[in-house]
Amino acid sequence: MSLSTSTAPQHAVPPHRPRARQPRRSSGGLVRFDQKFSPYIYIAPFFVLFGFFGLYPLVYTAWVSLHNWNIMGTHEWVGFENYVDLFKDAQFWQTLKNTLGIFVLSTIPQLLLALVLATLLNRNLRARTALRMAIVIPNVTSVAAVAIVFGLLFSRDFGVINWVLGLLGVDNIDWKADEWSSWTAISVMVDWRWTGYNALIFLAAMQAIPRDLYESAAIDGASQWRQFWQITLPMLRPTFLFTVIVSTIGGLQLFTEPLLFANGKTAGGTTHQFQTMTMYMFSEAFENFRFGYGSAIAWSIFLLIVLVSVVNFLFVRKSVK
Repeated sequence: MSLSTSTAPQHAVPPHRPRARQPRRSSGGLVRFDQKFSPYIYIAPFFVLFGFFGLYPLVYTAWVSLHNWNIMGTHEWVGFENYVDLFKDAQFWQTLKNTLGIFVLSTIPQLLLALVLATLLNRNLRARTALRMAIVIPNVTSVAAVAIVFGLLFSRDFGVINWVLGLLGVDNIDWKADEWSSWTAISVMVDWRWTGYNALIFLAAMQAIPRDLYESAAIDGASQWRQFWQITLPMLRPTFLFTVIVSTIGGLQLFTEPLLFANGKTAGGTTHQFQTMTMYMFSEAFENFRFGYGSAIAWSIFLLIVLVSVVNFLFVRKSVK
């Protein structure tokens, strides 16, 4: 009888398989760097361009304003002497008065009229698209063409404005001879050119207001005037702030319209009755070659814009609720 030997069962050894290669993970530092700094890299081109074409000229102009700088490039450090002379300069105060006067006469009617136009264009009118395109035409028209046309309209002897006033029994007005008349003529030019631009901004903001607010107000019996006062104006507060600030910057830097109204002369009339601060700055820097004094005027314009913008910001934020 043969003996059979029994052995303990042995576990089958699985065949050797090569381990799959795991994908290499990005290092945590690289991921954090990308998440933290990539937004700044994307917006860096703006700040680079602003640094070259905005910040550097601003700082350099401040440096020039502290020198007696002439056309030959030679300069002498005078500190704040240019600013002291500026405050003693009667012509500077005249240009400041002219600038603020034209700014008030042009900005307030411009924004009010733009608000009225935007309200009308926001309704269901026929040919709304054509009307919205039409109000932009003044903004894309050449400034020189605008000045030529309005110069003819406000001509003393053969102007259309004086002809219409003559029909009402008013004598001819020499629009360039007096402060208020010249300010009014220039303000009309500015308003005609920029009212449509601001109206489109107001219109875009009005169309972003939810319509259910107006429907709820109408159900409660609110009139259209009350809806405008209680819904539209409060919702337009950020837009008002934007248009006021932009109009302030443009109005206090007014140069082209009064220059062309004066037939290309930076004097702004025989007694500087409508010479703006930018015209005076240009005259001192590039006609009299007093670059230091012109730079001081430029910085005065900058500080005035900041001051008026802050005042307008506080006023609009408080009044429009």
